[in-house]
Amino acid sequence: MTAPAGAEHGGADGSRLATLAGAVARAFGDAAIPLDCRPGELACALPADRLLEFAKTLRDDPALRFETCIDVSGVDFLDYGRAEWKTADATATGFSRGVARGAARPEEAVEPPGRRFAVVYQLLSVSLNHRLRVRVYCPDDAQPMVDSVTGIWASANWFEREAFDLFGILFRGHPDLRRILTDYGFIGHPFRKDFPLIGNVEVRYDPEKGRIVYEPVSIEPRVLVPRVIRHDNRYDPQLTNAKPNG
Repeated sequence: MTAPAGAEHGGADGSRLATLAGAVARAFGDAAIPLDCRPGELACALPADRLLEFAKTLRDDPALRFETCIDVSGVDFLDYGRAEWKTADATATGFSRGVARGAARPEEAVEPPGRRFAVVYQLLSVSLNHRLRVRVYCPDDAQPMVDSVTGIWASANWFEREAFDLFGILFRGHPDLRRILTDYGFIGHPFRKDFPLIGNVEVRYDPEKGRIVYEPVSIEPRVLVPRVIRHDNRYDPQLTNAKPNG
């Protein structure tokens, strides 16, 4: 695993990132796949079948010492890179900018190859003052599942429940894997890209029946958020490390 882009321009922070990248490379070798990230950050992908083994190394290796898991989140790469609105080259053509659904993905949108779901871990080493983002792809799209890391980082308990609730990702070995944000009778997983923006049912209180009732959705579906991949110039190393004039 090589040092992240921009590390050579970051002074002490860049040196720390380069040191961390070297420690990750020594611990995992070719199993750690570097991922694109913002300058000043380090991210890698690890194989799902060795997650627990590598998680223990991340926690216990003297050069890594990630004692704390500060977040676990799910990712759904369905339609990754496919925009429903032309926002880059047709900004002055009014509202008739819709792109036909089912259009081919752009050539640059090649990540991830054939894998829809992933779990992302945000790790913090308090003792060594560095951070690492780890991504693990779920091997099966039909039943996305990875091992639970609650036995290594207890803080992951509720985070994994949230990823299960919102994305439907299962965590093998979790001590109490159940919904945490939605209702117990909720159907589906609302953060999946194929979940309708308007939901599946409407909920209201019926004063005549004296209880909550569920009814078919009366809102018309519409496109609200474009799925567009762009380079964010705010994090360009030439800008973030620019010296002030004068």
